[in-house]
Amino acid sequence: MLFLETGLVVVYGLCLVFMLGFSLTQWQLTRLARQAQPLPQPPAPAVWPLVTVQLPLYNELPVVERLLDAAAALDYPAGRLHIQVLDDSTDASVALAASRVAHYQARGHRITHVRRPSRQGYKAGALAHGLAETDGEFIAIFDADFLPEPDFLRRVIPFFTSPAIGMVQTRWGHLNEDASLLTRLQAFGLNAHFLVEQVGRQAGGHFLNFNGTGGVWRRTCIVDAGNWHADTLTEDLDLSYRAQLRGWRFRYLPQVVAPAELPAHLAALRSQQHRWNKGAAETARKHLSRVWRAPTLSLATKLHATFHLLNSSVFAVILLMALLSVPLVAVRAHRPDFELVFQLASVFVFTLLPLTYYYHTAWRRGAHSAAQWFVPTFVLFIALSMGLALHNARAVVQGWLRQASPFVRTPKMGASGPAGRAASPPETTPLPLAEGALTLYFLVGLAAGFYYGSYGLLPFHVLLVVGFGTLTGYALRQRLA
Repeated sequence: MLFLETGLVVVYGLCLVFMLGFSLTQWQLTRLARQAQPLPQPPAPAVWPLVTVQLPLYNELPVVERLLDAAAALDYPAGRLHIQVLDDSTDASVALAASRVAHYQARGHRITHVRRPSRQGYKAGALAHGLAETDGEFIAIFDADFLPEPDFLRRVIPFFTSPAIGMVQTRWGHLNEDASLLTRLQAFGLNAHFLVEQVGRQAGGHFLNFNGTGGVWRRTCIVDAGNWHADTLTEDLDLSYRAQLRGWRFRYLPQVVAPAELPAHLAALRSQQHRWNKGAAETARKHLSRVWRAPTLSLATKLHATFHLLNSSVFAVILLMALLSVPLVAVRAHRPDFELVFQLASVFVFTLLPLTYYYHTAWRRGAHSAAQWFVPTFVLFIALSMGLALHNARAVVQGWLRQASPFVRTPKMGASGPAGRAASPPETTPLPLAEGALTLYFLVGLAAGFYYGSYGLLPFHVLLVVGFGTLTGYALRQRLA
């Protein structure tokens, strides 16, 4: 029994050390971001280069016409822009896209409707296929739910001031942020990445990442890095690391915003989170050792790249800590000889402080509603993140174990405001049952804390109960509906 109890404490302690390392890297990025100044707008080039706008589509019926209209409205010199509609769709959106392409072709736009014989390679395969069929020097990519402003290219292209700059990423905006509490919490989390993390990485000279959309690539950079690969679900992060490991430099522009739609219901959010977290784990497995073997990278950049690549693995660590935390309440009560260890471990509770600093900085910089207070929003965001730990940890494990899964698109609704609320599809996986069981499990942890008079893990268990209980209640309500 002593061996088992010691093992629980050691594993929990290792998880705390990992979370402390992750938290400190976010704190460092926040400090860098707060000191950073926006990059000044360079002058326009004497001759605007050839640009291809790639629009990868797969069954995007609610948004396809809106997307093509936005792409056709881009303000760029005549004859220098090629729009590629990379359409792998199998539904009625194919006819809509074809009709819209014909409409703009008749008005003199260079726009092509590209259809592949199969969906091989998913989005990565579509992007590589399109690259082989265009002569663009620069490649702008927009997912189906994005609405770039007409001046997007004129603002971004001038930032390719050096032949060594391979990609320029812009910030995501949120068309339907105020549609529901779910979309507001998503915007809260994404704003931290785009207003703090990416800014801090650029300021510190660390690796940035292309976010899959809302960015522009130099064609020669894509080719030199090996083109798009389909062996991870995050082809964007994969190509970002391959390019930067070959010496290409990236730029990030928080002042240029590309508005997009947030997942409007939980099933869509789960789909997106699975792809992002599994793909990040696959990319970490693929590139982590290459980062540490790279002789030209500084130790700081290697450490930041490590926690960047292991970002999704945080969910697996949180889930492991959560599962261990309940028996640890009893261990602390029955093993007074471990008290010093628990007191030392309590210091690691302060890992939440750097994260609070990180998210508060993003909240201060974001265009949030005056009624959106930081503390309740932050607490609810942390609770929701913990509630998604089982779902996301499962995706991470699948990524590390190389379990194959298809590229599942995130459903789009096509709404651009509070009207964007949509009926949520019912959950179709057994996860809600497991999340319900975990809600009861963490309630036991709460009760045990009160029973033994041990309150150190009380806030952790409250957040876990709120997070898992909310997802369980949501799934139950959908089933009853």
